[in-house]
Amino acid sequence: MRVEVARHAGVCYGVERALRLARESAEADASVRTLGPLIHNPQAVAELRELGIEVAGSLDEVDDGTLIIRSHGVDPAIISAAEDKGLDVVDATCPFVTAAHTCARELHEQEYSVIIVGEEDHPEVEGIQAHAGGGALIVQSASDLPEQIPGRRVGVVVQTTQSLARLEEVVSALLPRVNELRVCNTICSATAKRQLSAEELARTVDVMVVVGGHNSGNTNRLAEICGGVNKRTYHVETTGELDPSWFEGASSVGVTAGASTPGIQMQNVIAAIEAMG
Repeated sequence: MRVEVARHAGVCYGVERALRLARESAEADASVRTLGPLIHNPQAVAELRELGIEVAGSLDEVDDGTLIIRSHGVDPAIISAAEDKGLDVVDATCPFVTAAHTCARELHEQEYSVIIVGEEDHPEVEGIQAHAGGGALIVQSASDLPEQIPGRRVGVVVQTTQSLARLEEVVSALLPRVNELRVCNTICSATAKRQLSAEELARTVDVMVVVGGHNSGNTNRLAEICGGVNKRTYHVETTGELDPSWFEGASSVGVTAGASTPGIQMQNVIAAIEAMG
């Protein structure tokens, strides 16, 4: 059974940067917390906990030491409040997310009605919405658009891990309904490359395996895209989730991993699949 890895797969620069900042913080301070999970990868978060880096559910849980802002970003008011408490704030927001923040803020300041294409309860989207003044409309697809579009001058910003197809769908639905439409394509280039190479590989193999946190938006998107072209697509976090029956009769298996998936996790899954063959 041949195992082939997608050309672009696994941990991205933004995640590597966040992990590096966290480890450096742990070396410099005995009291370090992240505001929410640093990245959406439970295994990586558990490894950080072994270094003494705990996860805080809210700012109220942190009274001293170092507070790390997760890669997904936050409401700028939270950073200000943390600094007011005297905390040493380390901002590990992914640079691509920061770009989305800037776009959302500029659209709001220029008095566009802001629409965010993304997952309503995702922390990244919550941060983008805060930078857009808090009143932005959040949609996951064109079907979520209301009958009455909020304004004739509309600005669109997109969650960095969304697919280009999803963004294009929403934009196409808006075009005939507004007088002016400004679109900020804030999809991360690393995400776009991973999505394209994963889809290409999924079309050519018998089975496709996507590795990464089940709570990871970018990994779930990869699984969704691969599943659209290969029905034998499976999303796993760890080797323990692999089922030998998935590979019955398969001569080729494709593997990809989300941008929040460290390389060792993908390599472990590849080794386990190869052992089954």
